[in-house]
Amino acid sequence: MSTLASTTTVTAEPAPTAGGRHRITDWRPEDPTFWRTTGARIARRNLWVSIFAEHVGFSVWSLWSVTVLFLGPAYGIDPAGKFLLTAVPAALGAVLRLPYTLAVARFGGRNWTIVSALMLLVPAVPMTILLEPGVSYTTLMVLACLTGVGGGNFASSMANINLFFPERLKGRALGLNAGGGNLGVPAVQLVGLAVLATAGAAYPRLVPAVYLPLIVLAALASARWLDNLPNARNEPGALREAAREPHTWVMSLLYIGTFGSFIGFGFAFGQVLQLQFADRFPTPVDAAWLTFLGPLIGSLIRPVGGQLADRLGGARVTFWNFVGMAIGASLVLYAARERSFPLYLTGFLSLFVFSGIGNGSTYKMIPAIFRARAVTEGELTGDVEAAERRARRLSGSLIGIAGAVGASGGVLVNVAFRQSFLTSGNADAAYIAFIGWYALCFGLTWAVYLRPGPRRLAGV
Repeated sequence: MSTLASTTTVTAEPAPTAGGRHRITDWRPEDPTFWRTTGARIARRNLWVSIFAEHVGFSVWSLWSVTVLFLGPAYGIDPAGKFLLTAVPAALGAVLRLPYTLAVARFGGRNWTIVSALMLLVPAVPMTILLEPGVSYTTLMVLACLTGVGGGNFASSMANINLFFPERLKGRALGLNAGGGNLGVPAVQLVGLAVLATAGAAYPRLVPAVYLPLIVLAALASARWLDNLPNARNEPGALREAAREPHTWVMSLLYIGTFGSFIGFGFAFGQVLQLQFADRFPTPVDAAWLTFLGPLIGSLIRPVGGQLADRLGGARVTFWNFVGMAIGASLVLYAARERSFPLYLTGFLSLFVFSGIGNGSTYKMIPAIFRARAVTEGELTGDVEAAERRARRLSGSLIGIAGAVGASGGVLVNVAFRQSFLTSGNADAAYIAFIGWYALCFGLTWAVYLRPGPRRLAGV
């Protein structure tokens, strides 16, 4: 993970001052004495509560990845319709990431975490009531779209936790926060598997019902143990400045390939298994046994991408990662045509592995890009400190934009599967599109960040 997660910064007071309960008016994490005696304990408490709240948010965001497995013939929805139901949560989640990031400074991290947790009830409660045969497809689309609020929670959680830790510890803290959130995808699928295995496919409403007390618990825990940093502020004009930066859009495209693949495949994997190998997975519970496996592996391996990027360089790891993803998608295409389930599963799991590694390596590239730029700008202007401040400002903004754009990849993956099954009755066209996208990504990584020449950025 990167050391910055938003355009939000904290201004420190010159001396510790007491605020109201849960309101910190002085925060100096870079001060070793303050950190050792006061800061570390508070930051860790906020981190663990944030991980839980974000995990529940990710689970709600992913509800339809397992809900569609319950929608049998009685619901009258074809495969194309089901892929739309898994695409719309990704769409709203992507749109909400930027405003959720900015909300932390506007309303306070604790306050916004409480609100964003309670907002998860908006989709979960009506799903618990309305999910049964006879419900209209329009109603299902609205309910699916509303679960996108869980996707916004990731952005605000990362922005908030970024404020609590010193620079030397941000990477680990943000990695734990992101990994704990991502684990919400396989977690909700395990809940779905448990419901399918015990109550059967006739009770999809039990899956969101399981999360109702967890949502309330996340809100109560946030109210009890989280803190506000009122001196947090959004850098004025930072997003506009970053939007004019070409690296912002290059990294956004790369993040579509990594995080977009992770969330898109996580939402679609169960459906694709049932459609591609209907003879092997005649019932939803058969597919659910494997649905959680890919997202679980992708979540757990995410920190490895960051560690490899630290050792080998983010651009190099990202380049070879996309080569691996192209090979994995090619293996999936070959296995689907040859009807080889072992090869198919191997290829698909490799896509989850590489998407997880790529999530870590691409995030590591972002601060490295602007650190390299800062060195050059500092040499040209003679003001190294100003160049470094600008680098931090642009890094945070780029991560906010790339996170929002990258999440849209979840929409593209599900739309690609939908169109492929609509036109040809199989997913071959979607796999070919994925191969092409990964080829574009590794070509772009080489051309912009690895190609030898005077404009190559050192250390990326």
